[in-house]
Amino acid sequence: MNKRILLPVVLLMLACNDLGLAQTNDAGMWLSVNVEKKLNPVWALQFSEELRLNENYTEVGTLFSDVGLSYKFNGNFKVSANYRFTNSRRLDNIYDNRHRYYFDLNYRYKMKPLVFAVRGRWQSQYVDVFSSPDGKISENYFRPKIEVKWDPDKKMLPFLSAEAFIATGIRKNNTGLGCMRYTAGTQFAFSARSNIEIFYMIQQEMNGKNPETDFILGIGYSFKF
Repeated sequence: MNKRILLPVVLLMLACNDLGLAQTNDAGMWLSVNVEKKLNPVWALQFSEELRLNENYTEVGTLFSDVGLSYKFNGNFKVSANYRFTNSRRLDNIYDNRHRYYFDLNYRYKMKPLVFAVRGRWQSQYVDVFSSPDGKISENYFRPKIEVKWDPDKKMLPFLSAEAFIATGIRKNNTGLGCMRYTAGTQFAFSARSNIEIFYMIQQEMNGKNPETDFILGIGYSFKF
């Protein structure tokens, strides 16, 4: 494999040792299937199913279904609106129900062989709406993300990204920078319609007395038609 492809992954794995010295660590795996249906040149429907394992790959932590609609209003900008229903495992081993609504604004700029992408996401999430006193109070986040891809017009597309979770809600202690994600990975194209993405992510909590750092291996299959 090309050394330029391996370098981002190696750097992230080396960083794991430093990040994990003073924090609670966990290893996880995210597995997803993503389908996109183009309605016309500018409108598209998306659907995703994802399973997330934690506790060193031994526990099903999260399972969610995500559906959305996107609109590309020129070659560089795209907006989308999504709804996500999630079953998430709590500390007492009971799964709660979560309803998430989010809106994305994406911008892409190509400067061969690099592709730069910036995304702003505004999301609101409700947990146990009918069974919790706070169920009707949303958890709100702004999630900016930057990504750089190396696109040499081949089947392999390596990338690096960084994403921040900035809490903006009215829940108690739900303000400020809550989490950071650093990701390195590669997309492998099977055809113009399908690809598989493999990535390695460091997810680091920024608040709390004992913040957790997760080291996540992800595999996702995508198909467009």
